[in-house]
Amino acid sequence: MSTVLIVEDEHELAALIRRQLEGEGYGALVAHDGQTALLLAAQSAPDLVILDWMLPGLDGLTVCRRLRERSAVPIMMLTARAEEADRVLGLEVGADDYLTKPFSLRELMARVRAIFRRIDLERRDQDAPHTPLNHGRVQIDPVARRVTVDGDTVELTVKEYDLLLLLARHPGRSFSRSYLLDHIWGDEYEGGDRTVDTHIVRLRRKLGELGERIVTVWGVGYRLEL
Repeated sequence: MSTVLIVEDEHELAALIRRQLEGEGYGALVAHDGQTALLLAAQSAPDLVILDWMLPGLDGLTVCRRLRERSAVPIMMLTARAEEADRVLGLEVGADDYLTKPFSLRELMARVRAIFRRIDLERRDQDAPHTPLNHGRVQIDPVARRVTVDGDTVELTVKEYDLLLLLARHPGRSFSRSYLLDHIWGDEYEGGDRTVDTHIVRLRRKLGELGERIVTVWGVGYRLEL
């Protein structure tokens, strides 16, 4: 059963969302403040976080950034802030979706189901690790560890290739620099966050059109745009 962490300081709204989720077969956890949310996320490793922007103590943006530092869990932001700049900011700090209050439970659940459909597709890709990935003019062959653009092989270092493969298997998902360091470099890591930045710059230069779709997520890290 997939588990959703609801982070919402309006108790009645949190209870409504929880009942709706449980009624559709999801597990649900609730936190009413940012600090509790971070603790629950660390303890339970939810499959999705529904996160209110305005929270007592740590606000939703701060919680989102901290979650992104250690996890790639999908995050849906809830907020009464309807300005385009606010929506962009929410997405740029690492949220995967953004829903403006007031909203209907029907729309919320449609978005939840869409996120889980994407997760299922990503898991299938992971279960079939040898399947080539196609992104426009760029093809990634996991068996040969080869990347081609218009049929021409692109020379990548081991870490450049590993970074690209992770981003390409999860398009639209934001990854923090610390997450990338842990999962790509692991115990080999030496130095600061600039290690990731340097490799991303090289990838962008080598991949042309696809490289332009590797975007910087302000205050977080990087993602490959859909």
